[in-house]
Amino acid sequence: MEGFDEAGIFFSDNLSREDQSNTGPSDGAISVKLKFKDFLKNFHHGTFNYKYSQMIQDNYNCKKFYIEVEFNDLLRYNEKLAESFSNEPNFHLPLFEEATKELADEIMQHKPEDHIEVHSFQVMFHSSSVPISLRDLKSSMVSRVVKIPGIIVSASGIKSKATSITLQCKSCGNVVPKMDISPGLEGLGLPRRCTSEMNGQTKCPLDPYMIRVDNCQCVDFQVLKLQELPDSVPQGEMPRHLQLYCDRYLCEQVVPGNKVLIVGIYCIRKSRTGKRSGDGKDKNVGVRNPYVRILGIKVDQWTDETTSSSQNSDEHDPMLFMCERLSKSPNVYETICKSIAPSIFGFENEKKAIACLLFGGSRKRMPDGLTRRGDINILLLGDPGTAKSQLLKFVERVSPIAVYTSGKGSSAAGLTASVSRDPHTRNFVMEGGAMVLADGGVVCIDEFDKMREDDRVAIHEAMEQQTISIAKAGITTTLNSRCSVLAAANSVYGRWDDLKGAENIDFMPTILSRFDMIFIIKDEHNKARDITMAKHIMNVHTKANELNPQKQDGELELNELKYYINYCRKRCGPRLTEAAAEKLKTKYVLMRSGSHKHEMESSKSLSIPITVRQLEAVIRISESLAKMEMKPFATERHVDESLRLFQVSTMEAAMSGTLAGSDEFTSTEDYEMLMRIEKQLKKRFAVGVQVSEKTIVHDFVKQKYPEHTEEALDSPPLKIPGDEPYYFHVCVHSYFPRYDILTLN
Repeated sequence: MEGFDEAGIFFSDNLSREDQSNTGPSDGAISVKLKFKDFLKNFHHGTFNYKYSQMIQDNYNCKKFYIEVEFNDLLRYNEKLAESFSNEPNFHLPLFEEATKELADEIMQHKPEDHIEVHSFQVMFHSSSVPISLRDLKSSMVSRVVKIPGIIVSASGIKSKATSITLQCKSCGNVVPKMDISPGLEGLGLPRRCTSEMNGQTKCPLDPYMIRVDNCQCVDFQVLKLQELPDSVPQGEMPRHLQLYCDRYLCEQVVPGNKVLIVGIYCIRKSRTGKRSGDGKDKNVGVRNPYVRILGIKVDQWTDETTSSSQNSDEHDPMLFMCERLSKSPNVYETICKSIAPSIFGFENEKKAIACLLFGGSRKRMPDGLTRRGDINILLLGDPGTAKSQLLKFVERVSPIAVYTSGKGSSAAGLTASVSRDPHTRNFVMEGGAMVLADGGVVCIDEFDKMREDDRVAIHEAMEQQTISIAKAGITTTLNSRCSVLAAANSVYGRWDDLKGAENIDFMPTILSRFDMIFIIKDEHNKARDITMAKHIMNVHTKANELNPQKQDGELELNELKYYINYCRKRCGPRLTEAAAEKLKTKYVLMRSGSHKHEMESSKSLSIPITVRQLEAVIRISESLAKMEMKPFATERHVDESLRLFQVSTMEAAMSGTLAGSDEFTSTEDYEMLMRIEKQLKKRFAVGVQVSEKTIVHDFVKQKYPEHTEEALDSPPLKIPGDEPYYFHVCVHSYFPRYDILTLN
C-alpha cells in the first residue's frame, strides 16, 4: 500500500489508451502534435483561405485565446487522426492545444530576445454529427467524445480550479514544484508522506504537505445542469439530468432555459455520498457518477432533428420545397387553420387565433434598449367538456418548443424560477421553471382558474416584459421567458351563466389585459349542431385504430406544419405598412370610444379593459398573419382579419356583462331590478330556510317594489304559470338553488 504514496505518481489515467504498442513510434505524442499543427497551418477553403491560421491570428490580436474547430474539417483532413481524437480525447486534446500555442508563436513572429510569453490557447469543437439522447449514454462511451442535446436548467457561479500546484512540507520545508492536475471535476489526492522522509533524510509526520497558493496556476470553471429534451422523455417518466463541466472561455456562455447542443468528453467521477458499512468501509467502491466535460457548446432556439436538418438542407430538400410552395399558395391561411387540431369539431375562430399564436408577431428592440414582445397570449374561458385541453395538447405537439402544465399542480416557482441549495457544495443555485424552459416557444397552462392568485401574479412580468426577475438568497438576476402563453380556464360557476355576465370571469384586470385574445366558449344546445358534432366524434372514434388514417384535402401533416412554423419564425419578421397603421389607428379610437360608451350606459367598468396593450395585440396578430404567408409587410387585408379576430374574442368577452336580448331581458333596468331583489333575498333569508314562494312574492309586491311588480304582472311576456312576477321566478328558481341559499315548498 505504500507504493501509492510514492512521490513520482500523482495521476493515473486508467481509462486511457489500453494498448499503446499497436500505434508504433510514429504515433507518439510528438508525432501527434505535429499532425495537429500541420492541420491548423495547412487546412484551407479554396486556394488562399487558410481558415485556422487566420483565426489564430485574428483571435490573438483581439486577445481571445481560443479557436473553434469544426470536427468535420479534421475528419476531411486526416480521418485516422480524427477517429483517434474521438476515441482518446484525454490524450489528444492537450497536444492539440500545445500545437495551437506553438503555431500562434510562429504566426505572431515572436523573437526569443523579446521575452514575450505566448498565451495558452483553448480548443473548442463543433460537430454536425447526429446527437444522441442522454438515455443512450452507456459505460462503453466513457472517455470518448459525445454530442448530446438538452436544456440548461441551472448554472453555478464561476469558480477557480488549479491546473498546477506547488506543495511544501510543513515540517522540513521540502518543496514539490508544479504538480499537474487533470481537468474536470476530479481533484488530486495529496501524498501522505514527505519525499525527504521516504529518502531517509528526515522524519516528518503523516500528511505533511500544504499548498503554496502563490505558486498555483488556476483557470475559471463552471458547473451546469443539463436536462433532456421533452421529446426524449417517455410517457410517465421523469426527465433525466446530467452534470456538465466547462472551463476558461466556455464559462458564462449559457443561462438557464437555453436549448443547447453539447460536444464533450463523457467522464466519470467518484461519488461524494458513499455509504459505509458497519466496519467503516466504503460500500460504493468502484461506483462512479457520470458527467460531461464540455469541448464546445452551441445555443439554439430549437435543437430538434428538424432544425439541424433545416440548417444543413439544400435546395433539393423536399421539406424545404414544401415550405416554399406553401408560402406562395394563395390559401395558405386557410390551409394552416384547417390543419390545427383537425379531429376537433368547430372552433373556427379559436383555431385561427391559435395559428397566429404559433407563428407569432415580430419582436422589436427600441433605440432606448426596451423591447416589444412579438409573442401572442390567448385565454380560452368557458364551459367544461368543450375540448379546451385537447387544443392545448395539440399545440404542445405542434409547437417547436412547448411546455404543458396544469394550474393546480403548478406553483409560482415551478412556472418562473426557483432557488435551491446544492446538496454537494451547499451553495444556492437557480433552476428555471416552465416559462424559462419554453423560451422561444409556447407554455400551455391548463386549469388556469385553479391557480392561486399569488401564483398568477408571479407570471405578470413574464407575460408582458418576457423576463423573470429573481432576488432570493443573495441571487439577483433576470432570466428570459420569450414565450407565448395559451391558457384554458373554467368560469366561476363551472358553466357560463348568462345571468351573471361579467361575474363569470374571476380574474384580475391586470392578468386579463396581458392576453391578446380571450375567447368565451359556451356549450350551447343546438339540435342541428349536436347531430353534426356527434357524427364527427363517431367518425373520429371509428377511424382511431387505423394505422395510416387518410388526411383530408388541404390539410398538412403534423411534422409538415411543425417544420413550416419553424421555417417562418426563423426567416420572416414582417412590419406594418403606413396605410395599415393608419387604418389600425382609426379602428383603435373607435374601439376605445365604444367601450367607454358601454361603460357609461351600464354604469360598470369592463372586466377586460381596452388599453394600449390591446392595440399592440392587434398589431402582433396582423404581423403573424403576414408571417404565415412569408410577406415582409402586413397590409390592410391582414389588419382587417386581425380586427375581426379581436372583435369575436376580446371585445365580445369584454361586452359579456350585458343581458340585452337574452332570457327575455330587454333593458338594463330589468337586470338592475333583478340584482336588487336578489340582494334583498340574501339579506332576509338564511341558508336552509323553507318558505312559501307565494308568500315571498306577495311580501315583495306589497312592501318593496309595488310599481315595478305591477308593470311585470301587466306585461304578458313576463308572466309564468302561477302569475308570479318573472323577476322573482328567476331569482328563486334559477339563482338560489344553485348556492343552497333558499329551499322553497
